[in-house]
This record gives sequence, C-alpha cells and structure tokens, in this order.
Amino acid sequence: MQKFAKGFLVGAATAAHQVEGNNIHSDYWAQEQLPHSSFAEPSGIACDHYNRYEEDIQLLAQAGLNAYRFSIEWARIEPEEGKFDPAEVEHYRQVIACCKAHGVEPVVTLLHFTSPKWLIAKGGWEAESTVACFKRYVTYLMEQLGSELHYVCTINEANMGLQLAAISKRFRLMAEQAAKAAAGKSAEGTVQVGMNFQKMMENMKYAAAENAGVFGDPQPKVFVSERTPEGDRLVMRAHVAAREAIRAICPHIKVGLTLSLHDLQAQPGGESFAAAAWEEEFTHYLPYLREDDFLGVQNYTRTLYGPQGQLPAPEGAELTQMDYEFYPQALEHVLRKVAQEFHGDLIVTENGIATADDSRRVAFLQQALAGVQRCVADGLPVKGYFHWSLMDNFEWQKGFAMNFGLIAVDRTTMARTPKSSLAVLGSYAGA
Repeated sequence: MQKFAKGFLVGAATAAHQVEGNNIHSDYWAQEQLPHSSFAEPSGIACDHYNRYEEDIQLLAQAGLNAYRFSIEWARIEPEEGKFDPAEVEHYRQVIACCKAHGVEPVVTLLHFTSPKWLIAKGGWEAESTVACFKRYVTYLMEQLGSELHYVCTINEANMGLQLAAISKRFRLMAEQAAKAAAGKSAEGTVQVGMNFQKMMENMKYAAAENAGVFGDPQPKVFVSERTPEGDRLVMRAHVAAREAIRAICPHIKVGLTLSLHDLQAQPGGESFAAAAWEEEFTHYLPYLREDDFLGVQNYTRTLYGPQGQLPAPEGAELTQMDYEFYPQALEHVLRKVAQEFHGDLIVTENGIATADDSRRVAFLQQALAGVQRCVADGLPVKGYFHWSLMDNFEWQKGFAMNFGLIAVDRTTMARTPKSSLAVLGSYAGA
C-alpha cells in the first residue's frame, strides 16, 4: 500500500437526509409517512448526525481522513418558499468550522436527492420554475457560507432520474414476464440507490391518492423519480444556473456535480447496448459540464451487456446487500473512460459496498484504491476519493438494513463504533 500525495483528498461521504434525522420539511419525510409508503421504514432521527456531527467528524479525522463530503439540506434552509432559516445556516456554518478545526476539508453538496416539500407541490423536478428556485437557494447559501468553502457539488447524481426511468421500464417488463417478486428484485441491484420497486408496484394504486393529498399530484416529481427528457435537461439547467451563481459570488470555489456511473462492459454482441447506455448515462451531459472545475464520479459496480441487452451478474458472483456484483475494479475502468471525454479534474465522490462483513469492505477498498493510484500514476487528474459512507445510515427506500458505513451505529443508543475499514482508508492519506 502506498499513500496518496499530500493534498489528495481522502475522505468519506454522507447525505443530510440519510444521517441527520428529523428532516421534517422535505419531500422524502412526507413520503415516508404515507400509509402505503414504498419505504421499508421512516428515517426518524436517522443517525442523529445533526446533533452528533462533532463526534462523527472527530472519528473521521482521528482515523487519518482529511476530507468530509456532506450535503446541506435545502428543506432546512428554505422550509417555506422564499423564507430562509438563519438558525439552520448557522448549524451548517458550525459543521464546516468543525471540519476545519480537525484539519478536514469540507466538500459540500447542495442537493442530495431530497427537496423541500413546497418545491414538489409546485411541480418539482419537471417544473420550469425549479431552475429559478434552486438558483435562489444556492445564491442565498453562497452569500452566507461560500467564503468558507473550496469545493461545492451542486447536484448529486444528476443522471439518476433517467437511470430510474430505464430500470422501472425493465422492472415492469420483468414483472409481466414472471409474476413473482424474485424476478423484479433482480432489477433493484442494477441502480445505484436504494429502491423498492416491488413494493412500489404493489402500492401504486394506494400511493397515487395519498401523494395527491400531500403534494397535490398523484405522481409527485421528486428528484428520484422517473425523469422525462425535458426533466433531464431541466436538472442540467439548474446545475448551470447554480454554477453561475456560485462563480458570481465566490469565484474561488471549485464547482462540479456528481454522476452515477457504471462500468459498462459489452460481451460479444452487446456493444450497441453498452454504447447507448454510456451515451445516456454520461456522454449527453458533456455540453453542460464543460465549464465545470471537476466531475464527481460515483461508482459501485459494473453492468454487463449481451446480444439481448443487459445481463445479470455472472453465475456465482459475490453480491452485496444491495444485490450489486462485488467488483471494485469498476472504479478504475470508469475513471479512465470518463477522462477520455471530460478534461477537468476528477473526484471520486462515492464508491463503496453494502456488507455486514467489514473484511470484504477492506478488500473492496484496497482494490478500488489501487486502481485510483494507477490512474494517478498515469497522469489522470484524479484529486480525491470519498468512500460511501462514513456511517451505516438510512439507505432511502431500503431503510436501515444496508451496511455501507466505515462506522457502525447502534440503532438503539446511537453509539458509534469505528470499523477496521475506517482506519484502513485513513492510512492512505498523505502526510
């Protein structure tokens, strides 16, 4: 094992809704409370990171990590349209200050899937007004906190909506072909976010009425919804508007967004499917990204394609709790492919594994980081690596059952227990 050079970001990542708890003004909180919710359980106090962030950042720093990627929750900052909460801004100011006090670089994401409930009631991520709303929020936040930051991700996994649309279509086809849950469940392991497609299908007729009562729309356009091509372009225009606002107020900040990227591997006869998937997952976003300072690369596994389209994981392959194939080599492959077309800096903003066996996480980490170091040695502009996640947390619709963390969290007492993988990751940070 070799350490990264001094200045290379070695960190871990979280998302506000997944760890903070009591995010009561957000769309996800509202959806979790529905009688026929697709969520396995509500987020509740999550990991209580809102109150325990100092302890968590201290554990991260003590292990040797030098960076922390976290998100600021829009629904806290602007709980009602046009009404900002200075107390919540002050909270995040303290989180940033805590990072710096421990020698940790704060890398902030401005939107990590969750949105204010009021935004969704206005049409959400298919409504033209959302671009201006997002820019207003970003402008306010940068005026308040921008001077204290060096890196900002505007939007997390801006391509997730198109991925979900494709997965949902495939899931419905599979469900029609085989009316049993197992057939559908296999589709859940092909998208890099915790989704319960089977439960969504079963609850559809009830959820429509319940959503209409809460959001005024039987199919609310939350960020993690099946996205139309128009909605896809709208998300990117929101990113561009946010980037412009950040640069106007804080020109020193490096700005980018993050994308969910699979290592798309074509088997004989599958070349056209793999090429089309890469175009949808990455290439068509390039015109919107060319002015960005960096791209956040988020990868967990590979996807195989054959003559008929997407293939399941190979027979006998090791699968994670999320039904992803254990394939840490994917990250290096994706970094190399992205660097052929995007010429700014690259930061691995998420990479990890859901497993209760931390020895497998250590093995995953070591293999993934060896690939990153080969990329750096070959001159690729990779500037950082953030493991997902700092702690076991609320994996969206799948609840608290997934173990992604470098730190275990006792669900009853909220006590933190660092795993061996935390120290292993920290050992890679340069002096």
